[in-house]
Amino acid sequence: MSSIYGKLFQISTFGESHGPAVGVIVQGCPSGITFDLDFVQSELDRRKPGQSRITTQRKEADSIEVLSGVFEGKTTGTPIAMLVWNGDQRSKDYTHIADQFRPSHADYTYFAKYGLRDYRGGGRSSARETVARVAAGALAKMVLSQLGVKITAYVSQVGTMKLETPVEQLDLSVTESNAVRCPDPILAEKMFTYIDDIRKQGDSVGGVISAYITGCPVGLGEPVFDKLHAELGKAMLSINAVKGFEYGSGFSGVELRGSQHNDIIEKQADGSLRTLTNHSGGIQGGISNGEPIYFRVAFKPVATIMQDQDSVNETGDKITVSGKGRHDPCVVPRAVPIVEAMAAIVLLDFYLRNQVIQMPQK
Repeated sequence: MSSIYGKLFQISTFGESHGPAVGVIVQGCPSGITFDLDFVQSELDRRKPGQSRITTQRKEADSIEVLSGVFEGKTTGTPIAMLVWNGDQRSKDYTHIADQFRPSHADYTYFAKYGLRDYRGGGRSSARETVARVAAGALAKMVLSQLGVKITAYVSQVGTMKLETPVEQLDLSVTESNAVRCPDPILAEKMFTYIDDIRKQGDSVGGVISAYITGCPVGLGEPVFDKLHAELGKAMLSINAVKGFEYGSGFSGVELRGSQHNDIIEKQADGSLRTLTNHSGGIQGGISNGEPIYFRVAFKPVATIMQDQDSVNETGDKITVSGKGRHDPCVVPRAVPIVEAMAAIVLLDFYLRNQVIQMPQK
């Protein structure tokens, strides 16, 4: 069950990095939703490899095929199966580590758990698996857009280089205008140069992706264990290389007093309730309050580097692992659509759960 996520809007992903294909089966999508295949493909294009010299040079078209659940451009309410064929695997790049454990990879843990592992690009532990998430997330975005929900993620930090401008003052429409996907063009250029320098050194660097969600209705989230922020955290931490998640004021909130941190509620002219500040990040008591939801996701430096490293093999003998293959020196530029996809899947699942709760009683 480890490859299944969601209660009502449920996705089941499959496939390995060097297998024939990767894909997803989505259950619970409402019927009658206009299915925009071009939009799904555009989301996959944002994630696909080979976009610039600061991403892996693996060449994949990542062309999506829809096998079921869509008829005459509309979702039918039945399971939607989507598939992407792998086309540029170079399994020979990994034969040298067939019995070696690479530092900070899933090699040892998979071997210890299952007694064997697919060493070709990490198999199921590879970020290639996220193709399926982005496809499912694009579908979720289609539904959420009809509800007025907009999800935008962007790179806010690479290494020690941080975007300090508050999100409300950023022009998020320019995020896709550069290879780093940072909405500050000047900082983006500096980040690009830095990542490229790291690449030339055969090393890698981590970063942070920030997400900003507007139009989310009040009431999404389930107390006590399925709080909205808890599920968002789970979804983000399930993404490869993620090491941290914080929402709202996050860890910096501990520096404030309650009198400074509390979000005061006021009634608006239209009768709605809004808060003067948003330290809560749009979520209170685990339930959305209608304010923008914002969170940050920390990604570690990519574990595969083009440098020799000490390690051990399957029998525990000391060996030297040599970095080979094609890998991202920094994963965050390509992870932006993955963060958006997982957020969309979480929100749509909770929206559908809310519809069940609020069904009129007979």
